[in-house]
Amino acid sequence: MLSKRYKHLIDSIGQLLQLGRQKAFQQVNNILVQTYWEIGRQIVVFEQDSNRKAEYGSELLDQIAADLKERYGKGFSRSNVFNFRRFYLAYPKIQTVSGFFSWSHLVDLNWDTAPCQ
Repeated sequence: MLSKRYKHLIDSIGQLLQLGRQKAFQQVNNILVQTYWEIGRQIVVFEQDSNRKAEYGSELLDQIAADLKERYGKGFSRSNVFNFRRFYLAYPKIQTVSGFFSWSHLVDLNWDTAPCQ
């Protein structure tokens, strides 16, 4: 039979692990959101510097998605790459986006007001 003191130790360790995992998840998520924002920014800057119009933009996003998927694996579908770009256009200042939102929460936000093309 386990002593109450030992049970308390195991419970306390479990709480620490749970809190640590939650903080780690939040940090990783925050880094991913910042990374996706930066990817979107770089796409928009490239489009603007190249003076590319919307028709080419579609082809550009297809090509970026294919190249990133080939080089880095899953997570770079055309729709994700499009969302990276939309994310930047909707929130041109990363500081306005809370670090508490996950990427999936941000994708679910209504970005219809963003000047996406």
